[in-house]
Amino acid sequence: MVQPDSATGGQLDALLRRQGSKPALRFMTCGSVDDGKSTLIGRLLYDSQMLLDDQLQRLQSDSRAYGTTGDDFDFALLLDGLQAEREQGITIDVAYRFFATERRRFIVADTPGHEQYTRNMATGASTADLAVVLVDARKGVVTQTRRHTNILGLFGIRHVLLAVNKMDLVAFDAERFAAIVTEFSSLARRLGIDHVTCVPVSAAGGDNIFSVSQRMPWYDGPTIMDHLETVEVSGDRIDRPFRLPVQWVNRSHDGFRGYCGRVAGGSIAVGDPVTVYPSGQKSRVAALLTAAGKSPRVQAGQSITVLLADEIDVGRGDVLASGVPLVATRLSAHLLWLDEQPMMPGSSYLMRCGTRDVGATISALDHRIDIDSLEQLDATTLALNDIGCAQLSLDQPLVCDVYRDSREMGGFILIDRFSHRTAAAGMIDRALRRAADLPWQQIEITKSVRARLKAQRPCVLWFTGLSGAGKSTIANLVDKRLFAVGRHCYLLDGDNLRHGLNHDLGFGDDDRRENMRRTAEVAKLFVDAGLIVLVALISPFRRDRDMVRASLGPDEFVEIHVATPLTECERRDPKGHYRRAHAGDLAGFTGVDSPYEPPEKADLVLDTMTFSAEQAADQVIAFLRAGRYI
Repeated sequence: MVQPDSATGGQLDALLRRQGSKPALRFMTCGSVDDGKSTLIGRLLYDSQMLLDDQLQRLQSDSRAYGTTGDDFDFALLLDGLQAEREQGITIDVAYRFFATERRRFIVADTPGHEQYTRNMATGASTADLAVVLVDARKGVVTQTRRHTNILGLFGIRHVLLAVNKMDLVAFDAERFAAIVTEFSSLARRLGIDHVTCVPVSAAGGDNIFSVSQRMPWYDGPTIMDHLETVEVSGDRIDRPFRLPVQWVNRSHDGFRGYCGRVAGGSIAVGDPVTVYPSGQKSRVAALLTAAGKSPRVQAGQSITVLLADEIDVGRGDVLASGVPLVATRLSAHLLWLDEQPMMPGSSYLMRCGTRDVGATISALDHRIDIDSLEQLDATTLALNDIGCAQLSLDQPLVCDVYRDSREMGGFILIDRFSHRTAAAGMIDRALRRAADLPWQQIEITKSVRARLKAQRPCVLWFTGLSGAGKSTIANLVDKRLFAVGRHCYLLDGDNLRHGLNHDLGFGDDDRRENMRRTAEVAKLFVDAGLIVLVALISPFRRDRDMVRASLGPDEFVEIHVATPLTECERRDPKGHYRRAHAGDLAGFTGVDSPYEPPEKADLVLDTMTFSAEQAADQVIAFLRAGRYI
């Protein structure tokens, strides 16, 4: 390796010091597909002279192989790093780039425009201070523009730069630009986005990017770079109360105990009082350590270690704070749904907020937001990319802030307990105090006491299978045999529940899930009463049956698969449903035009092609005896 001479090394050190001392702006680009987001950032990198020779050579060769601009550079290829992105000409993943001018350093996230990659766009929005929203001058404000702007409002981004791109393709029409500005500004105001700057551009041609375009003399505002270099983003975290989510407790053999984390808001100095939440224990700051050594004061954004004057109990997930944060077990929050599996009220997730993980149940969905009209619509579920407001019940107190006050302490994600996918991104609106006022009433006669009185182990026998498989017939026989030997049980049949508790539900996927949820809640109450509960329900979706299992205690859920083949069920067709479904008179019927997912590891499989209903009932009774349920 060639060593730089001292003069060259000194110049490099000086350059790095100058770059490091400049203020930094984190911004993102978003908008609908093919509106020119990657091209705009590529142009910014090129015009700021931040590309190395090998990058220029790579851009030239990629432009020849994948480009869409003839002999010119295709600047979008600087950002589209995945092979699939280059081949399809779209952005799929979030691409981060860094560049600097004489006035500022920039960290930019290029986010995808396709609806199916909305979760990646939300990732970019979660850390941005400003958003550049691109709109194709030919298309105007489209649904995906509205969806992305909704997400910007939810994620607390209050500075938006609207870049009306491809003005060259509308002959640099000033009236077209003004119409788009009017429509977008109205949308932004309704979403609480306070600061909107609008610039007409041609990213491919460089118009109004770094220099003022001579082809749009009617425009007298700033260029894209003028605005990025001078904008002052609001919401300074230093002015807020001090918050330190504890990420790690650093202990050593000599008695050293430090609490490590990244300051989420405010500042604190040695000697200042501090409170540990949720316990409420108080102490004072004895010392503050940073990567550079001891410091008399630290502020938001710094990674630190805090030493306290008192020996108190502090663990990962606790929060050191000045002022009083929210400590809540029930929350109202906005959700951006990111999972292909729809949200179902009553479902349980893992909620990750700051450095703390708690169990969270979606207890109610207040409304869904219509992307086009921004109306609040009644809904029972959220599908992929939907936005709505929900109520969450937590299994332990969570220390947090509302999102408008702290993105770090008010933002969270929901994680599916079974697939481990990120199901939703959430923003805390407020704490619901009712949980603190209405604690669980302790009942002295417990489930175990009731079960001992009945000389049985309470459980749910969940019979699942296709329509016509024999679920209700077998469950009814088991119910009669248990009753005959003095056991206490109750049969919940799916058809009967449709006449009362579930009479308002249809047969779509979402209504089927709600049907299961309500049935499971009733079954849980009967189990708490010490009963053996028999449930005969098609329950077609494996995930939903797993959720019922997770909501009950160990060995309290017995999944019984009545494994009758579809052809046999169609032959039997006791209620004529298959005939109607094949004739087109019964839409969404399980096994015909709606799927059935058989259990992968059922606790008991009943083969009705080999055994009669009476013999199948005998097998259930034998299972209960072997498991000491009776």
